[in-house]
Amino acid sequence: MTAHPHAQFDQTVLEMIESHPAGAVPGTPAYQDALGRLHASHQIYTSADFKDGHVTARSLTRVPLFHASNLAELFAGSIDPEALEANAAIYDRYIAQLPAAHRPRAEGFRLRVVGRPVHHRAKARADAVHDPVHSLFLVPGTGPHPGLPGNYLYGSLFETGSDAGSSHWALQLHDADDGAATFDAPVLAVALDKLQEVLASAPFTLGELEALGFHLN
Repeated sequence: MTAHPHAQFDQTVLEMIESHPAGAVPGTPAYQDALGRLHASHQIYTSADFKDGHVTARSLTRVPLFHASNLAELFAGSIDPEALEANAAIYDRYIAQLPAAHRPRAEGFRLRVVGRPVHHRAKARADAVHDPVHSLFLVPGTGPHPGLPGNYLYGSLFETGSDAGSSHWALQLHDADDGAATFDAPVLAVALDKLQEVLASAPFTLGELEALGFHLN
């Protein structure tokens, strides 16, 4: 089979993006056409860190994921969801791995991503109100808009409702603006299976999650 006529040039552009500190390429028509093809095939994303820059999907396969440090124990069934690491600590680890120049902007997203601390109610009675679980994770990728600094989407595994015996579960991922994708699950086990699939699939665009059963906002 004959190779795509632009394949060699597109490969050159990928390498240029990865070797340039800001992921920039020349603004000539040939390079802009290559960028269009590479974006369409999800091989590059608009950089979240540099104006007019780009980042390759293959480079993002080498960056860490961030989630509760004891998430594997939840997958194994050895802890309850309420025992998952706090969201603030997960976000602290994400901030710490960013280049120093990008940390202040990432801190600006903290309240949106982490939310305000939940002050758990004293369980004075067996039927006391249950605080729904909400556990943060961050994965490399992009949406209709770039992600957080470092080119991360942020997401959560969360419980809907306050009745621990009958609540449903969901996964939701966001870019740094209003792009979002949601997966609704009837029970925790289904949500956890989907979360493992999402973590294994990164990096991706939010649109690609439709193939995993998510719906976009």
